[in-house]
Amino acid sequence: MKVADRIARLRALMEQNGIDAYIVPTADFHQSENAGEYFKCREFISGFDGSYGTVMIAKDEAGLWTDGRYWTQAEKQLEGSGISLFHMFEDGVPTMEEYLAQIVPENGKVAFDGRVVSMEEGQDLEKALASKNITIEYSCDLVGDVWEDRPEISKEPVFVLDEKYTGESVASKLERVRNVMKENGATAHIIASLDDVCWLINMRGNDVVYYPLIFSYALVKLDGMDLFIDENKLNDEAKALLAENNITVRPYNDIYEEVKNLKAGESVMIDPMKLNYALYNNIPEGVEKIEHQNPTILMKAMKNDVELENIKNAHIKDGIAVTKLMHWMKTNVGKIKITEMSAARKLEEFRKEQEGYIRDSFEPICAYKDHAAMMHYAPTDESDVEVLPEHLFLTDTGGGYIEGSTDITRTFVMGPVADELKTHFTAVVRGMLNLSRAKFLYGCFGYNLDAIARGPIWDLDIDFKCGTGHGVGYLLNIHEPPTGFRWQIVKSKNEHHKFEEGMVLTNEPGVYVEGSHGIRIENEMIVTKGEKNEFGQFMHFETITFAPIDLDGINPDEMTKFEREWLNNYHAQVFEKIGPHLTEEEREWLKEYTRAI
Repeated sequence: MKVADRIARLRALMEQNGIDAYIVPTADFHQSENAGEYFKCREFISGFDGSYGTVMIAKDEAGLWTDGRYWTQAEKQLEGSGISLFHMFEDGVPTMEEYLAQIVPENGKVAFDGRVVSMEEGQDLEKALASKNITIEYSCDLVGDVWEDRPEISKEPVFVLDEKYTGESVASKLERVRNVMKENGATAHIIASLDDVCWLINMRGNDVVYYPLIFSYALVKLDGMDLFIDENKLNDEAKALLAENNITVRPYNDIYEEVKNLKAGESVMIDPMKLNYALYNNIPEGVEKIEHQNPTILMKAMKNDVELENIKNAHIKDGIAVTKLMHWMKTNVGKIKITEMSAARKLEEFRKEQEGYIRDSFEPICAYKDHAAMMHYAPTDESDVEVLPEHLFLTDTGGGYIEGSTDITRTFVMGPVADELKTHFTAVVRGMLNLSRAKFLYGCFGYNLDAIARGPIWDLDIDFKCGTGHGVGYLLNIHEPPTGFRWQIVKSKNEHHKFEEGMVLTNEPGVYVEGSHGIRIENEMIVTKGEKNEFGQFMHFETITFAPIDLDGINPDEMTKFEREWLNNYHAQVFEKIGPHLTEEEREWLKEYTRAI
């Protein structure tokens, strides 16, 4: 069925139910960034498969709201669908709420599945539509009614993550959460975000493509906890761990009725950004609602010493794989056929050679030439192209290891390139390494430091339409709140916490020229304490990603002395840490690509 036909069927259902506009976000019941196959309603109804965006279907028009990472991709994928593209965060572009307030008539009706819309988003919509007395209907899944061959919700089993990897017991984590509940006067706390539940119970699963998450909800009480999950997912080890911590297993969907049983006089702690609108509206009147960020968000972002040591080990393994790919591509291009997809498969082969590898930590981005201008391009059978001994090849990928998840980007020079591309490449490298070597006072946020990375790129009158970096979870979400690097303060991104010791973040500036090229260099870093003196607590970053940065793309004359020194020191570490794990041929090659400049 074509996208236009799907929209026509959806509009027929809207007509039957007196609905003027229907909203389809990119979400599951847990506000996850990446939804499982069952939840890809926005992709089904629009044809746009980016990881971020919301579709609105009205009687005579339709729109997709997404950010700058996906504009090029969305324009192509929306062709012929009748859906207009709205550039989020651009001046003069209305938000979806503002647009709905314009087009929906007085006393009209806007509908959506309240399980896939966050409490905060639902409330924002209420405010935007209140002046026109517009009704909000949140209990209908109309896309599900159109989607005849919809996949099932995953039934994959869970696995327990041992304390030698987590560094903390379930009992300790629950105690810390309950302490926050007591401080805020809460008798219960609803946790609906998958990564927070997984972190709390020291378990992982396979319910979302690439992300080792488990479809589940938690209702934490002062004297126990209910875990809402398909019990068939649990093996004996998992059941024993839950029982040991006084955690009762309940059917997955029972959470919606259970919250209705909260009694007047009780108080429940909820996170407006991490609770869906339907759950929120099921909390009875008379129950005090205490709005507070899930305490697990900050707890899991601040990795303990055991986690950090494991993550560093994972990055050595991943650096070996990426270095092997770089050697393989640069020595074989033009001699054997290499395509975007075959390069991705080759990297997966190298990762599988590493002990503890589980799977890729997100969908591989392997992009040649102009494909790399699309920040989140992923090759398909239709788009896959051959890599020739010329131009640039970008690979943004990650490995999921038992010791943690990785996220690394390198741009390889595959042959002769124009001076302009070298200038762009050098600016990106300079931005990345300048942020890497930054010192700052405790209390700084990402928006205090973002310009350090953008500076060399802004000097060229160029910008990139995304953040410079994000938090990374421990074998969880590759994009992890509550902090990141971004020059704008974007409420929906949940990246507004000051840097704390033990946080792991990416550093990935870039240049993207539509129709020509894309360049990104990405390392991960740990937030670390430095000197404390009369001026305050100084902080810095420890780089933990080790793989060569392609010297063929760098013009040393455009770098400062300090920038060259940092890069030379970094490459010396790459050779020291990665070299011993390579073949003699690969090691000799690496010596050349980590030489001092």
